[in-house]
Amino acid sequence: MPDLPVLPVRELLDLDRRHVWHPYGPMPGRQEPLVVESASGVRLKLRTADGVDDGVEVVDGMSSWWSAIHGYNHPVLNDAARDQLGRMSHVMFGGLTHEPAVRLAKHLVDMSPQGLEHVFLADSGSVSVEVAVKMCLQYWRSLGRPRKQRLLTWRGGYHGDTWQPMSVCDPEGGMHELWQGVLPRQVFADPPPVEYEESYADRLRALIESHADELAAVIVEPVVQGAGGMRFHSPAYLRVLREACDAHGVLLVFDEIATGFGRTGALFAADHAGVTPDVMCVGKALTGGYMTMAATLCTSGVAEGISRGEVPVLAHGPTFMGNPLAAAVACASIELLLGQDWQTEVKRIETGLREGLAPAADLPGVRDVRVLGAIGVVQLDHAVDMAAATRAAVREGVWLRPFRDLVYTMPPYVTGDGDVARIAAAVCAAAREG
Repeated sequence: MPDLPVLPVRELLDLDRRHVWHPYGPMPGRQEPLVVESASGVRLKLRTADGVDDGVEVVDGMSSWWSAIHGYNHPVLNDAARDQLGRMSHVMFGGLTHEPAVRLAKHLVDMSPQGLEHVFLADSGSVSVEVAVKMCLQYWRSLGRPRKQRLLTWRGGYHGDTWQPMSVCDPEGGMHELWQGVLPRQVFADPPPVEYEESYADRLRALIESHADELAAVIVEPVVQGAGGMRFHSPAYLRVLREACDAHGVLLVFDEIATGFGRTGALFAADHAGVTPDVMCVGKALTGGYMTMAATLCTSGVAEGISRGEVPVLAHGPTFMGNPLAAAVACASIELLLGQDWQTEVKRIETGLREGLAPAADLPGVRDVRVLGAIGVVQLDHAVDMAAATRAAVREGVWLRPFRDLVYTMPPYVTGDGDVARIAAAVCAAAREG
């Protein structure tokens, strides 16, 4: 098969602007994206001129939206993908099964908080949240309590861009504020404080108790709220939620799409509190950033409750559910993670980010600097100038994607100390100029 002609960079960007709708952007686009030619390790090779190999590289401080925990072009993951391609890239999951999906489900059950026994494989993080909500609603309907159909969460959260997930994102100032009055009306608590406060815990308990008759579930991002604001909170609140949900007959859902697979320094953020939810969503790093896949796990109690209902099946079945190619790479990614001392690597990155981001606290316009695991955040007291902040980071040789009032980083776990220092310097530069 002949090689396709390489488009000149300017022609490619012109076509991109006319035809490609980028995430969270207008059409046509107003900011010119960088053109990535290839990626390896923690570096993205850019095309900045008409020559394909012009040598410009940037360190990826974002892990491709927190998914590429092993970096790019990893030989173990490449081999897993090639091997599976030689067998089959896809087969429908209705009425059929295959080893990659079964192995993946077993891996997830073994590594997740104890009690999560069943795995529904989905296409993306947002879809896994849709599935989680459907599980909870159908559970109560099967038990003869169809009025339990609302969700409780705390403000400052983000759970995805499809319908039910949008309804539990922060309704004020969040990305989905546009849809107020159209989305299902859910119950919102105030954002969780950083440190444990008994008065806040009491308000959570009271809110769950007062709405128990209509609540199907409480859904939260444990320990770290991601795209809603990159806030951290005490793991003790997870124990409060578990106890209150048990006391008042409400299911508990943890959205670990961003926090799963070691990002916070624990394998799952729930592990910081020693809590098992009834339902848990994972995604992003599940395949090491190679392709889209997510999963919704639940306890036997949830699965058995649904199976006892008038409609004893979970009526959900994406076309690419259980995709063998994605499942094979996910298995390889999990085995790669668990086969090494990932805790030490994440702790090393945490130490480097703490040291490297400390100077940002003295910059004008900086409200807060915080680090947890392989997550570093600089929060400004104003909306970041994304174009200026991005340019500043790229000048430092780093790719970052600031948003709202935040300049943050979630590097791949294979990022070396020198590159962690470079990323931290780029975050500081972006905060200074953004």
